[in-house]
Amino acid sequence: QVQLVESGGALVKVGGSLSLSCAASGGTFSNYDMAWFRQAPGKEREFVARITWDGRRTDHADSVKGRFAISRDNVKNMIYVQMNELKPEDTAVYYCAADRSRGAVNRRAVANYDYWGHGTQVTVSE
Repeated sequence: QVQLVESGGALVKVGGSLSLSCAASGGTFSNYDMAWFRQAPGKEREFVARITWDGRRTDHADSVKGRFAISRDNVKNMIYVQMNELKPEDTAVYYCAADRSRGAVNRRAVANYDYWGHGTQVTVSE
């Protein structure tokens, strides 16, 4: 059983930057590919970015490609997402998630993930 705790959410202005963190505990962190999702009010939870267990491969949604970057530290049991050039449409609760299927491709669906954090709020204002 893996526990995930996100942090770093804040109110930020358009064009600003923010870094989110997710701390994992209760399992062998390198057994999991990890991802960030987000959910805006009234919308479904959507994929943001994914990183393989060894950090060698990443996948980013088109909507954030070139602005967001996912990373991980397997010593600290942490994942991060650096978010730049933030837009109002980036406003959402951001969740980290763990997938036991290490190295698998095309894993953008919510159902692919086994463990979830409780989320952290990011609000981008004009």
